This record gives sequence, C-alpha cells and structure tokens, in this order.
Amino acid sequence: MTVSESGDVPVYLRLRGILAASILERNYAEGDQLPSVRAFAAEHGANPLTVAKAYQALQDEGYVTVRRGVGMFVAPGAIERLCVDERDRFLSKIWPRIRQHIARLEIDPQMLFQNERA
Repeated sequence: MTVSESGDVPVYLRLRGILAASILERNYAEGDQLPSVRAFAAEHGANPLTVAKAYQALQDEGYVTVRRGVGMFVAPGAIERLCVDERDRFLSKIWPRIRQHIARLEIDPQMLFQNERA
C-alpha cells in the first residue's frame, strides 16, 4: 500500500506506505540506508514504536534488510518487486473503486486526461 490509499488505514500502514512510495520514487535506491526509526518518527510526528512496526512490515515483506547495529537498508530487487506488488494491489483493490466512482459521477474518461494536462 502506498500513500494514495490511506483512508481508514492504521498509522503504521500509512507510514509503511510513505516508505514504500519513497522507495518506488527512487528516493532510496537498492542498498541505500533508510532513515533511523527515531529520525523518521520525528519527521512525521509519529511514535517511534509505530514507525518500528512500519519498518518491520517492510522487512517481513522482504523489501528492506537489517544490518544489526547499523540500520535498515533497501533490499536487492526490492524496487522491482515493490512495483509489481503495488501495481497488483492498485489494479485489484483501488482501481475498481475509482472506476465505480467515475461511473457514479458520470465522468467522461476523456475529461480526466484533459484535467491532467491543465
């Protein structure tokens, strides 16, 4: 889950989404060290335990690795795998709701692309 689907989601998952988006946007390359739990918590006004839970989720999913005493690092192959996983999540969970909303509001899809260029 990236930042774009942060409605009624627990804080640790929203923070995980912020980190995932940063990795997908190439703010962190494979092998790069992520900010410390305390630094990320301070930057986002979050509890360090909540941030630690977000980091743990990324570690459990294999997107980051831990080097004891050093920190968290973006895992090899994480960007590509994260992109595939997030694309699948978008197409299966987010896009159907967006498509329904577009139909409900009777929005012409061409209008969406015109507004994008504005």
